[in-house]
Amino acid sequence: MVAIRVIPCLDVDEGRVVKGVKFADLKDAGDPVELARRYGESGADELTFLDVTASSGDRETVHDIVRSCAEEVFIPLTVGGGIRSVSDVDRLLRDGADKVSVNTSAVANPQLISDIAHHFGNQVLVLSLDARRSQGTQTRSGFEVTTRGGREGTGRCAIDWITEAAERGVGEILLNSIDADGTHDGFDLELIAAARAAVDVPLIASGGAGRVEHFAPAVAAGADALLAASVFHFGTLSIAEVKDALRNEGIEVR
Repeated sequence: MVAIRVIPCLDVDEGRVVKGVKFADLKDAGDPVELARRYGESGADELTFLDVTASSGDRETVHDIVRSCAEEVFIPLTVGGGIRSVSDVDRLLRDGADKVSVNTSAVANPQLISDIAHHFGNQVLVLSLDARRSQGTQTRSGFEVTTRGGREGTGRCAIDWITEAAERGVGEILLNSIDADGTHDGFDLELIAAARAAVDVPLIASGGAGRVEHFAPAVAAGADALLAASVFHFGTLSIAEVKDALRNEGIEVR
């Protein structure tokens, strides 16, 4: 098994890190640059920066904050939000991002995935999928793709979408469970297992972490990396505590 990565996530809105429950009722969680510095010093394996209102607000990612975060950390930095073209990716990589994450624009135009992978290689490309259990029209898997920061349902099967994305060249999949997000009740193991059965690319599990006991089951379900936000931002858990808990379960960590 490849060593498991532990990844804090900075959900950024109007220059501040925010966190809510099921993508709603967002609360301030701090300054992104300060948090980036803290995580870089406390053993995070990577850092994810998501501009959560760039797509819904039809604007670009906040490049000045990305550059400032990149200057503070010496671990891989993934940036997502508002990426609509190959030129957007080029600019973010020049800002200091190591990888980029696409979501809403890729759903609207799947060719974007192919174009980015062709120009930069799949090692820089992450598909961020905001999935929820199907509402109304049932999908094949029971999980539906949403866009615009979880605001809009698409009726499209989440597992079919990640299968297509993998075929088009994404290097990783960030699997965000809207149903579990911010609940602190544990990762959505059913969603992780369904994704793992469908694709071979690395999976980053996101949504639901509340206690150290929640992380190992996500690995058992098929996750290659574990992403969390509020439990790290507000000091409920430390990255060291999570890694120690994984080691105690016989899981190799970075």
